[in-house]
Amino acid sequence: MSLKDHFELLSLYNQWMNTKIYEAAGQLSVTELTKGRGAFFGSILGTLNHIIVGDTIWLKRFATHPSCLDLLQEVAGLENPASLDQVAFNDFCSLSEHRIWLDSKIINWLAELSETDLDFILSYHDTKGIPANKRYSSLILHFFNHQTHHRGQVSTLLSQAGLNVGVTDLLAQIPEEAHL
Repeated sequence: MSLKDHFELLSLYNQWMNTKIYEAAGQLSVTELTKGRGAFFGSILGTLNHIIVGDTIWLKRFATHPSCLDLLQEVAGLENPASLDQVAFNDFCSLSEHRIWLDSKIINWLAELSETDLDFILSYHDTKGIPANKRYSSLILHFFNHQTHHRGQVSTLLSQAGLNVGVTDLLAQIPEEAHL
């Protein structure tokens, strides 16, 4: 598999896991979703919002790649998050709808990238205004790792609330292959 193929696999894994997490979280009351549980972003809703905020920040940066201006145009037009702990959506239904929309944008964006696009050095400023120049492929890897890290926190919070999201391993999404 090429690096691009791996990123496409991660985009599908991202969508699959978000669907599972949101289906489980959707079973909880607003009180349970917003209950402080000692997590870095407080609650289940706070952590899910943080993932959306992080995705938005990174996708807006990724949109500055010359090959991605059209692919991520709608995401680039979103308002810049004010902080990493911003609650972009207080309402779980709206948050869930936005997650579904964002996941489809991620899948479509990665499907259109070329291997050559992945070697691009992206210049951006972090949330503190510090400039950086990093390889696009490494930043995409960070993007998916960040999501996985915080979804792991959410799955723990859901477990503490009595819900089981089931299998969460990427392995479940890796296709079987025949021996050559």
